[in-house]
Amino acid sequence: MSARPDLPEKVVEANVNSLAAIMEADSVLRHIVTFRFKASTPAAEVTEISRRFGLLQDSIPGIIAYEHGINNSPEGLSKGLNHIYQVTFESAAARDAYLPHAAHQRFVGLLGEVVEDVMVVDYWGH
Repeated sequence: MSARPDLPEKVVEANVNSLAAIMEADSVLRHIVTFRFKASTPAAEVTEISRRFGLLQDSIPGIIAYEHGINNSPEGLSKGLNHIYQVTFESAAARDAYLPHAAHQRFVGLLGEVVEDVMVVDYWGH
């Protein structure tokens, strides 16, 4: 159902698609991943996970930047998701190819024993 009853669905959909195309053309796609590692995970293993995450840009086309860090916000609102990773893609197609890519899937396979929780958000940065 349309947000405005006086506009047909196709008009609303066309406007949403046009806005998405404008945002993509003038932006970069950021993929934000946050982890809460299990308390039993050794610091060296967390460091290795971060290193391996960064290596994905060497084997998956379309990644234009990678960075990571540890939350230091004084607000106390991270819900324990304190390890933050940002992957920047050249396009939505590059992100979409990254998700099922064998190298990414191997990396995800490493996380099952050490990650307690994860949150992922993507957005077009300006």
